[in-house]
Amino acid sequence: MKRISNVATLLGFLLPVLLPLAVTGCEKKEAEKEKAKAEVTAEVAPAAAEKFSEVAEAVGSVTARVGRVASLAAPSPTRVARVFVTTGAIVKIGDPLIEFERAPFESAAASAEAALLTAERAADRAKRLADAGVGARKDAESATAELAAATANAVTARRARDLATLRSPIAGVVTRLSAVLGASADAGQSLVEVSDPSVLDVVVALDPVVASTVHRGQAVTLFAGAAADGTPVARGTVADVAMAVDTASRGVSVRVAVDNMSRPLRFGETVFARVSVAEHVAAVVVPIAALVPTGEGFRVFVVDDEGIAHARDVKVGARSDHGIWVREGLKAGEKVVTTGAYGMDDSAKVVGKREAKDEKDAKDDTPTKPGAKAP
Repeated sequence: MKRISNVATLLGFLLPVLLPLAVTGCEKKEAEKEKAKAEVTAEVAPAAAEKFSEVAEAVGSVTARVGRVASLAAPSPTRVARVFVTTGAIVKIGDPLIEFERAPFESAAASAEAALLTAERAADRAKRLADAGVGARKDAESATAELAAATANAVTARRARDLATLRSPIAGVVTRLSAVLGASADAGQSLVEVSDPSVLDVVVALDPVVASTVHRGQAVTLFAGAAADGTPVARGTVADVAMAVDTASRGVSVRVAVDNMSRPLRFGETVFARVSVAEHVAAVVVPIAALVPTGEGFRVFVVDDEGIAHARDVKVGARSDHGIWVREGLKAGEKVVTTGAYGMDDSAKVVGKREAKDEKDAKDDTPTKPGAKAP
């Protein structure tokens, strides 16, 4: 009993001393945890004031220029007898493309010539009788009208006979061919198309809001494929901006006249167009990594002199390969978090990567007491 009493007395003496030490240790650990939780390792860069080229970007395709493409059809209902070309074939002016059955055209032309000869004789006879006072003047006028109709029919028949073989009216490339050997062809049905590859256009579809900033004459840089990769393959200018929204793409068609090619472009080739909309001399530009999307817009984390990051909503103007133009909410020279901004909390303590590495190396190099465990 006496031994137990002595232990209780000893504990009663030590508790007032040990308890504050234990509480202090716990508080220190909690403080260290809070500090570690509040500190974020990230990269910081100042917002720069620099020249910024505002651009509109879209994917389009190479097409023939208006006025430099020919679409040919049968002159009247007929049948395809021969096909001389294939899609992609290079043709010269006058080269045969498609031949139809000639017999119906030859027969129609001969009939029209005979009718014309008869009308000429009748008109001449009626005129002579009217001049002599034997025949009525109205008969001569009627014969003259019939002669005019017969002449028009003969011209049409000759033209149809000449078109029994479709020939290329321009030098170029066959870009479309729908004629099938032995198949019937209706009048006005386009069977073959020839385009001039020496002058090309590129047609792109822009968002209606973006299209409102695009005007004729603006410079355009063209890249191969569906992105701005590598060196440009061509340059040009905006030739026309449509006034209506395309019902299929829900975009506004913009036609670009290509005037400088580093290599030949092909019809139907996919290209990426970058239209120079405007130049801003002193725009506030930040790295792309600094921008954090929110529910309604974007924000950046501005770092003050004490290294505390403050969330700030900004309005974005446009973006390029080098950065993002911030229209409102940020001034040139202010430091913003770049790499590490996504997922950061407001009022977090920002520690640079170099600073964090130096601190870690310092901890690793701290000597330990003999017999103590390394941290």
